Amino acid sequence: MIRIAAVGDIHMGPESQGVLRPSFETLHESADVLLLAGDLTRHGTLEEAQVVAREIKDLAVPVVAVLGNHDHHADCPEEVTAVLQDAGARVLEGQATVVENGSTRIGVAGTKGFGGGFVGRCAGEFGEPIMKEFVRYSRRRADSLRACLQELQSQDCDVRIALTHFSPVPDTLAGEPPEIYPFLGSYLLAEAIDTAGADLAVHGHAHLGTEHGMTSGGVKVRNVAQPVIGRAFHVYHLARPDRTAADGAG
Repeated sequence: MIRIAAVGDIHMGPESQGVLRPSFETLHESADVLLLAGDLTRHGTLEEAQVVAREIKDLAVPVVAVLGNHDHHADCPEEVTAVLQDAGARVLEGQATVVENGSTRIGVAGTKGFGGGFVGRCAGEFGEPIMKEFVRYSRRRADSLRACLQELQSQDCDVRIALTHFSPVPDTLAGEPPEIYPFLGSYLLAEAIDTAGADLAVHGHAHLGTEHGMTSGGVKVRNVAQPVIGRAFHVYHLARPDRTAADGAG
């Protein structure tokens, strides 16, 4: 089995330094990779990014991350990304990476994603320019995810994972006020995942949501926001290339 540890929405600040490190140092016992699903900081400051960097530096397993909306708040996402990369994380935005653990190859396609809502109740490219750009921004994020998943098809990966901050499905938002669903995710991400194919989709963002969901194409979706999973990380188990079994979260 391939073991995927994941968590999002850890929202770290100076006073939370060291809170996750003891758990993260045990990752090699239970996981092959750690995925961070965005909102790693509270306000996207470099000081907060340094806190996260110290939590993940020199871990015994590879770390792959995307940023979240909180990580963009201070308008320096490139600098936040650089801090995390200096600590050894692979930070993705419209990019793919392959993590190797022995003979296992884990492909991860990552983007923050964006909002817009879900089929039947979603925003469209109509009206004012700013509204059109809102939807086009979501579409660009989804298109990049699709392209990255397709890129991984040719890289002999044992499994392919879609890593986002915003949700691709409404299932994992259950518990959140329905009025804010359009700001928590977009069906465009699910379309990208189903078109290109994936073995698992992981996201955060929905603190009051539900862990388990699925795309209409049958890809399992997991909301790993820390308030939802209630722990430092959760580990999902994926089958090797026959893909006849799926994660151990049930």
